[in-house]
Amino acid sequence: MLRLFEAIGVFTRNQIITLIQFVKLCNDTLFWIFVAPFTRRRHLKRESIFYQMVFMGIRSVSIVFFVTFFTGFVLAMQAAYQLKQVGAVVYVASLVAVSLARELGPVLTALVVAGRVGAAITAEIGSMAVTEQLEALDVMAINPIRFLVVPRVIALFFMLPCLTIIGNFVGMFGGYLIGVFNLKINSAHYIYITFKFLSLKDIYTGLSKTFVFAIIIAMVGCYQGLNTKGGAQGVGKATTLSVVTSFILIILADAVLTALYYFSNV
Repeated sequence: MLRLFEAIGVFTRNQIITLIQFVKLCNDTLFWIFVAPFTRRRHLKRESIFYQMVFMGIRSVSIVFFVTFFTGFVLAMQAAYQLKQVGAVVYVASLVAVSLARELGPVLTALVVAGRVGAAITAEIGSMAVTEQLEALDVMAINPIRFLVVPRVIALFFMLPCLTIIGNFVGMFGGYLIGVFNLKINSAHYIYITFKFLSLKDIYTGLSKTFVFAIIIAMVGCYQGLNTKGGAQGVGKATTLSVVTSFILIILADAVLTALYYFSNV
């Protein structure tokens, strides 16, 4: 298989090996999440999952708040500039709400979390890799994937949608402030227009993306951390590569999912 891909020039040998290792890591992670709990193998510790949920979720609320608040704030101002020309400034409310729920909220939240949490995951596991702590886990018969990867994947899988919901509401509140205090739209009317055009479809299409984004961030961060080499300099390189890779994959996944929803009329 390696020679086949190399012959047709699709991937280099190193890229193919990296892809195979990443797929193997995903397969092992799925095993420890869905299969191992129903066997005699050791189960996951809830404490480690809850710790990661606090770190990834609760401690990320502030940065998500500021990013989404000012996104809604600026989006309302930019939309008002164009809508004033056609006498439809009141529809700033619906534009901000739908844009955040479908696209901006999930993507911006994922990018923020990838920069903060993804980098932290890679740096932490990478530091363990270069100091031979992963080998120590093997000596103690502790599987590194069960101990390090699975709690982070589970925690982020549940916390990223929660952060996105918070970000959506905060962004809408930023647009609300512009609409009510700058554009002089009646408060009750602004809220009415917001929810009149915001459908359940807009909400679940946006939230469904966050589960994919969470898996991307967690798995890329863990993979780069587990394969870190070269001491402190290697940790820095792995962390940078992790964040950049997560950003690219998030944008690509968003494009694919958006196209899927668009062409399937979801």
